[in-house]
This record gives sequence, C-alpha cells and structure tokens, in this order.
Amino acid sequence: MPYVNIKVTGGTEAPTPEQKAELIAGVTDLLATVLGKNPATTVVVIDEVPMDNWGIGGESVTVRRQQQPGK
Repeated sequence: MPYVNIKVTGGTEAPTPEQKAELIAGVTDLLATVLGKNPATTVVVIDEVPMDNWGIGGESVTVRRQQQPGK
C-alpha cells in the first residue's frame, strides 16, 4: 500500500479543492504507471502547512514572501 504525503503552504497559496483532486489523481496514476501499484490501495494525503510554520534559509515563508517584489 503506497502512502504519499504532499506538503504545501496553506493560507492564500493553498491549492483549491480542484487542484487537490488533480494532485491525488495524478500521483495515484503515476504510481500505477511507473511502479505498477494498485490505485485502490494507494493513499495520498495533502497537508497544508501555515506559512509561519514553514521555514527556508532561516526565515518563515511568510517573511520570505513579504520580501519579494509583487507579492
């Protein structure tokens, strides 16, 4: 039983329900195609992580986004 955990930033950058459905279907299909895994037993979980809880290079994503022009 494959288990895939996708982590994305939440809040204003969170994927829409339609995008989540596409990710789940796409990952399931990819595992079936590449590894021959049974789609009926493939588990895909999408976690939305608040941008304050996700750090890159010593800064939260919130701070990094505020420093980018046009964001």
